[in-house]
Amino acid sequence: WDPTLAFVMAGAILPMAIAWFVVRRRSTPIAAEQFYTPATSPIDRHLIGGAALFGIGWGIVGLCPGPAIAALAIQPLPALIFIAAMALGAAVHRFAFTSRRSA
Repeated sequence: WDPTLAFVMAGAILPMAIAWFVVRRRSTPIAAEQFYTPATSPIDRHLIGGAALFGIGWGIVGLCPGPAIAALAIQPLPALIFIAAMALGAAVHRFAFTSRRSA
């Protein structure tokens, strides 16, 4: 486990916590007519499965999608293999789940 990842997590959570604090205290945003906040969705098997696959992939390869694209400049072949597998997984997901939901 890399303890410096705690700084990455704090770097994401802290600004978002501040943003939510500001949103809750204002009645309207500065540059729009209303706030567009995401609807909450329940934790279901799709979310847990996707998070598990993401974590397993990240643990095995050591890359997540954004840095994988940047890694093309440093280690093109391993990054390209990862990106191809990621794209294939996204295509399989789209094929498997889009047809069920629209039917």
